[in-house]
Amino acid sequence: MTKLFARFAKDESGATAIEYGLIAALIALAITAGATTLGNSLDNAFTDIAGKLDEAVPD
Repeated sequence: MTKLFARFAKDESGATAIEYGLIAALIALAITAGATTLGNSLDNAFTDIAGKLDEAVPD
């Protein structure tokens, strides 16, 4: 029985899986933040272009 507990105490596969999960979560958070920033920049750029086109086209 003590061998079973000793083997269980040495097993680090669960800790490794948690570490990989945390890394994946941080990467996903960084991608989300970057995509949001890029999306806002693109929205502003296209809004500016649309405004300039509206001004250039006579009624």
